[in-house]
Amino acid sequence: MAEPKKKDSVDLDDILEQAGAEEPIDLTEYSTDGLAEDGAEFVDDIASSDDELEALRAERDDYRDRFMRALADSENVRKRSERDRREAEQYGGTKLARDMLPVFDNLNRALDAAREDNGDTKSAVVEGVELTLRELLNIFTKHGIQPIVPEAGDKFDPQLHQAMFEAPVPDTKAGDIIQVMTHGFMLHDRLLRPAQVGVSSTPAS
Repeated sequence: MAEPKKKDSVDLDDILEQAGAEEPIDLTEYSTDGLAEDGAEFVDDIASSDDELEALRAERDDYRDRFMRALADSENVRKRSERDRREAEQYGGTKLARDMLPVFDNLNRALDAAREDNGDTKSAVVEGVELTLRELLNIFTKHGIQPIVPEAGDKFDPQLHQAMFEAPVPDTKAGDIIQVMTHGFMLHDRLLRPAQVGVSSTPAS
């Protein structure tokens, strides 16, 4: 008896038709070659999908890294701009402030000379100079300019004072301030001009 010819592929309709018959279904007459080919194609599709998924993940990570770098750069620019703005607000008038210091010095010298000439008597000129000097100091304070006013006997501080000369003076120690020539000034937390002073060179006993 000749063997039944196998079909090229499984036909689901034939199987269902036989399922309605009383005799059991004989699957040997159906070929599974088509299923094998379809399964291989399905596996290939899965592998291809995995490769595409990995490529998408790598692309996602790259974009995320770029975004984080751009965000960090933007934050740095913002902080730098804020710092520059604060510095410009606080120290933008440094040159003008330095140019005004000789005006303060001249008013101070004029006031000292007027006091020496008039003694204890206050003239209208002295009062006018005092008022002008006081107003100038108020303007300085308003813009963050504070005077450095050392006194004789204070210790010399190279961060705030500029030594114009040294001289041996009795009853002093080396490094003591013996004369104040001009006041110094601070602009906020920066030194605008050091106070010019004379310093004792007498060694400590």
